[in-house]
Amino acid sequence: MKQLEKSWFSWRLTGLTVLVMFIAMVEPVTSQASDRNSTLMRYFCSLFDSRNSNYFLSNLNTTLSSLHQQLTVNRVNYAVGRTLLNGESVWGLASCRGYVSNADCVACYNYAVSQLRVCGLSNGGQAFYTDCDVRYGNNNFYAETNIRAGLVSCGNTTSPQPENFRNAAEALMSDLRTAAPRTSNYYVASTRRVTNGNRTVYAIAQCYLNLSQSACQECLNFRYSSLDACLPGTNGRAVDNGCFMRYSSTPFFRINQTTDITPFLGDDNSSKKWYIIGGVVGGVCLLLLVLTFFLWKFRSKNTSSRPQDKSTGSTDLLQGPAKYSYDDIKIATNSFSDEHSLGGGVFGEVYKATLKDGNTVAIKKTIMASSRGKTHFDDELKIICNVHHRHLIRILGYCNKGPSLFPVHEYMDNGSLDQFLYGDKSMNLNWRQRFEIIYGTARGLAYLHEQYHVTIIHRDIKTRNILLDNEFQPKIAEFGLLRLLAEDKTHHSTKLAESMDSCYVAPEYAIHGQLSVKVDTYSFGIVVLEIISGKRCHNVKGDESVGQSLLDHAWDLYDSNTHSILVDERLDPSEYAIEDVKKIIEIALMCTQSPVSARPAMSEVVSLLSDKSLYEMPVRSTFHEEDIKIKVDTLASVSSNATNSSIQLTGR
Repeated sequence: MKQLEKSWFSWRLTGLTVLVMFIAMVEPVTSQASDRNSTLMRYFCSLFDSRNSNYFLSNLNTTLSSLHQQLTVNRVNYAVGRTLLNGESVWGLASCRGYVSNADCVACYNYAVSQLRVCGLSNGGQAFYTDCDVRYGNNNFYAETNIRAGLVSCGNTTSPQPENFRNAAEALMSDLRTAAPRTSNYYVASTRRVTNGNRTVYAIAQCYLNLSQSACQECLNFRYSSLDACLPGTNGRAVDNGCFMRYSSTPFFRINQTTDITPFLGDDNSSKKWYIIGGVVGGVCLLLLVLTFFLWKFRSKNTSSRPQDKSTGSTDLLQGPAKYSYDDIKIATNSFSDEHSLGGGVFGEVYKATLKDGNTVAIKKTIMASSRGKTHFDDELKIICNVHHRHLIRILGYCNKGPSLFPVHEYMDNGSLDQFLYGDKSMNLNWRQRFEIIYGTARGLAYLHEQYHVTIIHRDIKTRNILLDNEFQPKIAEFGLLRLLAEDKTHHSTKLAESMDSCYVAPEYAIHGQLSVKVDTYSFGIVVLEIISGKRCHNVKGDESVGQSLLDHAWDLYDSNTHSILVDERLDPSEYAIEDVKKIIEIALMCTQSPVSARPAMSEVVSLLSDKSLYEMPVRSTFHEEDIKIKVDTLASVSSNATNSSIQLTGR
């Protein structure tokens, strides 16, 4: 892919005088793939050039590399990607037919990329092949369909049974256009025997996965109509943005690749009958629910004066948190004075305090107004206050006054990890201490995600929120507080992501507010790179004008197999084995992969850190902090197919 990158920039240098300023339409040509023909049907170039050629070509290279990596590493036949840097967005899409092998899919993609060179600095291009489509542009075109008249390619041979062949082909393709939008992958392939003959019609229908079901249906309806011009010819292909249909009298997919389309061919009248039946049944159920509700209310009134039995429920068996008075909290922090301040974060300021009993604690002052009511608030407090783990800060209790909440938790003399890596303390942590911090943090997150009776997503893992005890063992702070927010989770997720340190935030959370435990996995990967390198994640060089994120820097080093350079120069080389360090770097890179399903669970990370053997092959995420990153194989599928213990990466 390095060669690909160079070729893109060579286009910029040599293509300035020969830019394609009009839509290019060429006649079909044939290129040989590994074991089949991949026929170019047509390609298009945008009328307009990119505004900033340097950034556009760099982003274009990154996007195309991302698509290539998804096809080759994940062995998928559909890939999308986007890169945004300095205002030059580049969206990309690659879609191969469902019957095409992965090797032929990749070959077709490579042909398409090579063909699109002629577009020069045009801010968009698209190539239609028999086996694949490839498109890029500076706008989000994923949901577009039928913006052109469509392309139809008909064969030159007429069936010897023209009417029977036409009837069979039309009936088959009509069924396929109905079935394809109803499948999970928008793809069907089937056959139909020609009446009174020994011929068979083979056909497929396929839509882009980004489309809605209705858009897929509409697109295939147009393609079905356009293929009528090819009949009774023995083969035809119709393609446009969003979908593809093809039929032939000769097989172009294996018989074991056919789809049972019967379940997807519903009778509209029958469906309406079921809707009516469902409506009647639903109405009866609703009536029963209403009656049940009134009976329950009547019974509740009769039992309201009785003592409540709290032996059941998800939080009833949990011990309630200790409650501190506001006056005691205020005195302990000297009215929240600056000299008691330990710093601030997303949730508010933290203060060092000495309580009446002489215990030194840390108290956070934050706003936790909730619209869910006191019962919900108390239950959530029980949940986070009953978390007990060696590598998680213990929450001792709380105080609330008005909309303000003051969680009281144990105090760590050594403060936060960031101070030791690049802060005021600037104490050099040795290799053993750094590894223990990485391992302990992974164990703490695994407990929150999988071992506690309620899944807790931290959402703000960073070096400042990892505190160190007297033995430099890590304890994760600030977990669980988001559970106390109001009901508008999407709004708060988005606002929270915007307020966090951007280099720690997973792209799907930063852009779309999509939250899962893998958001913490991504942040953990960034923290590991900081611990190994002793550098901040924002900027490796420190100069904003020429800086590079630590994640991109780590991938650059890995591309050249020199990622050992990432190791902090303050570390004594005699304290560690370079292969062990490199493997831990690779674990960190695995954690930053996308989509979400590609990242390992934290329990898997703990297992990898416990075992000296690593088998996963992390794949470079070619987008920046705010972008959607590349898709890669899951940990289990790759590890089961590994043939050696070495780990290799493809380039950008």
